[in-house]
Amino acid sequence: MTNLHRTIVRPVMTEKSSAAYQERREYTFEVAPQATKPAIREAIQTLFGVTVTGVWTANVRGKTRRVGKSVGRRADWKKAIVTLRDGDTIEVFEG
Repeated sequence: MTNLHRTIVRPVMTEKSSAAYQERREYTFEVAPQATKPAIREAIQTLFGVTVTGVWTANVRGKTRRVGKSVGRRADWKKAIVTLRDGDTIEVFEG
């Protein structure tokens, strides 16, 4: 079970992901960089008890930010966008 929690890091709750959820019922998650689409599908189905119909992934590059005179960089991360069977919902996104 701990492997499932390492695959799915956290849900992504942004203005853009909320609009995608309301329009197309797409759920967005931050996932482990080495996670594959079948592993993501299995983890979401097991953790939330839903049926996944589609998984899309994207590697997001970290932004470069200035802090005073030095330049820093945020970490790169992997994003997964998931669609579910009609009638299935994930309660984290409902509130």
